[in-house]
Amino acid sequence: MYTLCPVIIRTRVAHKASATHFTILIEMSNPVNPPFRAEHTGSYLRPAELLRKRIEFHQGRCSAGELKDAEDNAIKHIVQMQKNAGIKSITDGEMRRFAFFDGVFENLEGHSFLPKAPLKEMMTMVPYISQMLEYGMVEFPTFYCSGKIKRTKGFYTEDWKYLKSLLPPKDIAGAKITMCSPDWLHSRHGSHKTYDKTVYQNDDEYFADIAKAYQEEIRDLYELGCRNIQFDSPTFCFFCAEEMTNGLQKVGIDQDNLLDKYIGLINACLRGKPTDMNVGIHMCHGNYKGTWYSEGGYDRIAAKLFQNLNVQCYYLEYDTERSGSFEPLKYLPLGKTVILGLVSTKTARMEDITQVKKRIDEAATIISQGFPKRSRATAYHQICIGPQCGFAAQFEGNPISEEDQQKKLSLVVKVATEVWKDVSQ
Repeated sequence: MYTLCPVIIRTRVAHKASATHFTILIEMSNPVNPPFRAEHTGSYLRPAELLRKRIEFHQGRCSAGELKDAEDNAIKHIVQMQKNAGIKSITDGEMRRFAFFDGVFENLEGHSFLPKAPLKEMMTMVPYISQMLEYGMVEFPTFYCSGKIKRTKGFYTEDWKYLKSLLPPKDIAGAKITMCSPDWLHSRHGSHKTYDKTVYQNDDEYFADIAKAYQEEIRDLYELGCRNIQFDSPTFCFFCAEEMTNGLQKVGIDQDNLLDKYIGLINACLRGKPTDMNVGIHMCHGNYKGTWYSEGGYDRIAAKLFQNLNVQCYYLEYDTERSGSFEPLKYLPLGKTVILGLVSTKTARMEDITQVKKRIDEAATIISQGFPKRSRATAYHQICIGPQCGFAAQFEGNPISEEDQQKKLSLVVKVATEVWKDVSQ
């Protein structure tokens, strides 16, 4: 159904090292519910057999049943890998997906698949679209809302059932489902190309039915025992890019209003959510085979993001200088958590533990001096650590090995254990 998404490869900017050494043990109890001190964003490298079967399936040389068997085996493998590393918010690694955004729109009644949609008719200021155009692409597969939206089957409920079947009861509450953010299709096409105007007259009508479908999905996941979900939305980071903001202004779109719309859409999706379900949002600057789409600090969006978006935790990319400083964290309210993505999934180079600890301390200092001010101990309690993004945002994965992947996760757990004294494996 999908084609690969080539991008222009850009150079990774490394952080400057500092000789300052920090050893900090925070005397607080380790969270027994998500988010955990050692976190991750969900996707993992596909084992070789699954990679082979996925390619064969798209070439018509493998049945759906054969592909599913390979997916099942890969999920068993990746669940054990997470356990071995000490990760508690276990996912299925997105082994059943071609890309991170799979699951919603292809399963949502009212959407038609367009195998060759013109890129020039999309939101060309969105970084990944502009890069595809720069690369010489003219078409890209997508979906179009051609009828009334109705959720007639689950997006991720079957995925959750299988993952749950592999876990002992004590691990189920922490296990996590990652899901495509509801803004994904609209951010690609805008108000003029996302839906048929004879079906929905405006964004409010369209968003209302999208939200209803997500509410039903979240309710069903909860009834099946899921207590931990994560929206994946690169769109929020795109608002931090000059290319995006300048492009929106050029076509007369109010970027603040659009940001408010997307925050409101996610909040509407979460209306009625049980209080004991953790909801996080992951955002990054793009992650395709170790490359990236955009850059820019969170300054433009931080106040609204942290104060108006009704999620409990934020998975933020912070592995390079293109994400800016920790200064926007001053807007993090009490009672919310930030997962600092300080470990890169894009390169096999291992981060220096001393430097990672130093950066955690820098973030804690900013949070403690924020709005409102709080103690450093409280600020530390609002921080977790993880990779900046998944190891495989699309099925081919990043240019690292499975051994590198395991080492990266182990490093995350090691740092968490050393910084937060009571972290248990």
